[in-house]
Amino acid sequence: MSVNMVEIRVRGKNTMVPSVDIDGRTLIAQGRWVKTAFIRDEHFTADKAVEYPEAFVAALKKSGLRADVLTFFQRPPNLQPKFSFPIEWENYAAVPVTTFAAWWDRLPQEARKNTRRAVKRGVEVKVAAFDDELVRGIHKICNENPVRQGRPFWHYGKDFETIKREHATYVECSDFIAAYFEGELIGFIKLVYVDRLATIMTILALNAHYDKRPMNALLTKAMEITAQKGVAYFVYGNYVYGNKKDSSLVEFKRRNGFEQVNFPRYYIPLTLKGKIYVALRLYRGAVGLLPGPVLNLLLKIRDKFYARKEKAETVKPEAAKDE
Repeated sequence: MSVNMVEIRVRGKNTMVPSVDIDGRTLIAQGRWVKTAFIRDEHFTADKAVEYPEAFVAALKKSGLRADVLTFFQRPPNLQPKFSFPIEWENYAAVPVTTFAAWWDRLPQEARKNTRRAVKRGVEVKVAAFDDELVRGIHKICNENPVRQGRPFWHYGKDFETIKREHATYVECSDFIAAYFEGELIGFIKLVYVDRLATIMTILALNAHYDKRPMNALLTKAMEITAQKGVAYFVYGNYVYGNKKDSSLVEFKRRNGFEQVNFPRYYIPLTLKGKIYVALRLYRGAVGLLPGPVLNLLLKIRDKFYARKEKAETVKPEAAKDE
């Protein structure tokens, strides 16, 4: 068993990390001071659960991949912990899928109103082929604004070929749901089917067309499709991130019928350093360790910083000189 280098994206940037293949799974290791091993693209890779952790750990220790901790999660709908290793409860923003009508009837009036508004204002939503025409629209959306949700947007400034390559992953098990206005792509969802889950990998829309509510229209179409396919859950990322429990994104998910579904993530220490790391729960990071009020204050400061920076960058040089 040999250690190889594979390319992954971290915060929108490509980087090379060491990897090994164990039982048909590509395991990678990341971390500066503490090396954490986990399955590559674990949330979007089907049938890659760790069924026999003890044997898996033994193979990992013999592989040559330097790691202090092994982590893996138990994919919903199997929510009860199967193993006795240290766990942290992770969460999805998910809709338990039954029928489209059941989801629609549970939505608050405002969410249904926004979907109808999208239709009235001329938004057309359909499944689109992943081709150059779609990628050109995605490229335009990605390069609309350097800041999204109060922080630098990872895909801003990337060229056409980079955007195409980065969105071409898992196309064999994906649907691209596209929202158009007068023939122009104004929003899209990349929906990946993983075991019994339909998981949003990307959801973006042009801010310039916010008034047409393309995001609501996209989610409605995606819910219609997932109900037809008979999956167990429709997943939209995390519901909450660590102690960051209140945000406009959380509220948007709640208004569109998503709820918090908790599932266990296991942490198995492999070294003394790993044992300390797991015992202190340092894997939570700043978002999980800082008290909620402190975290919210820091996030507000960050949002104001990037808002001012964006505003300064949009001022024309001549106007700035006149001031």
